[in-house]
Amino acid sequence: MPATLLTETLVADMLKEQIDVTKLPQHIAIIMDGNGRWAKSQGKHRVFGHKNGVQAVREASEACAEIGVPYLTLYAFSTENWNRPKTEVSALMELLILTIGREVKTLQKNNIRLNAIGQLDLLPDSCKKALDKAIRETSANTRMTLTLALSYSSRVEITDMVKSIAEKVKNNELNPSDITPEIVHNHLYTHDLPDPELLIRTSGETRISNFLLWQIAYAELCFIEKYWPDFSREDLYAAICEFQNRERRFGMTSEQILSE
Repeated sequence: MPATLLTETLVADMLKEQIDVTKLPQHIAIIMDGNGRWAKSQGKHRVFGHKNGVQAVREASEACAEIGVPYLTLYAFSTENWNRPKTEVSALMELLILTIGREVKTLQKNNIRLNAIGQLDLLPDSCKKALDKAIRETSANTRMTLTLALSYSSRVEITDMVKSIAEKVKNNELNPSDITPEIVHNHLYTHDLPDPELLIRTSGETRISNFLLWQIAYAELCFIEKYWPDFSREDLYAAICEFQNRERRFGMTSEQILSE
């Protein structure tokens, strides 16, 4: 094993040992950013970066499942990404189909259920079919739920939620005075998922980029300088350790938290 890889493995193992498995974030969300810039830094086409980002997806998914994180959501493709050059979008869709097909065995081996959120009807038919097939084949898995946010926009999600609730009010199925945060949650794409407790973004950018805006109200944010293809288990474990060292007050004082 190369010395660099050995060192990274040892560091990852040390960080893993520091994690308190009784205080894991139940849901981690990741904005996988920097594939294109990673490729450009190596004189390659942007698609080269997307292809190399697949390994980081596998690393993050398997690492979360191994330590006991029950929910992982990855921001894979936004509605704004449809505005990228057609050649890149086409290559991304082809890569998505290929990756989903190849990774089903890995998901099954790790007892991971695949899920997807977003405007999925906008995906090409071949991509949608591959996604639906993988979701069906892994539906009985229980160790972890891996959700891909595809053709996703939080503003669109919130708009769809408002329309859905408004329709119920119009049909006298719901009284406006009965609308609560729980009612809102139940009409979001993520209605069957708990809200993320930890949000990670790679590439050094410090933006949310229209991702899970309602759901991350109380999430801890962690911004990592590395581009997504370089993201490793070490980085995931370090983010979880940082999460566990933070004081989460939810509007209360430190004294109130300590007295509970």
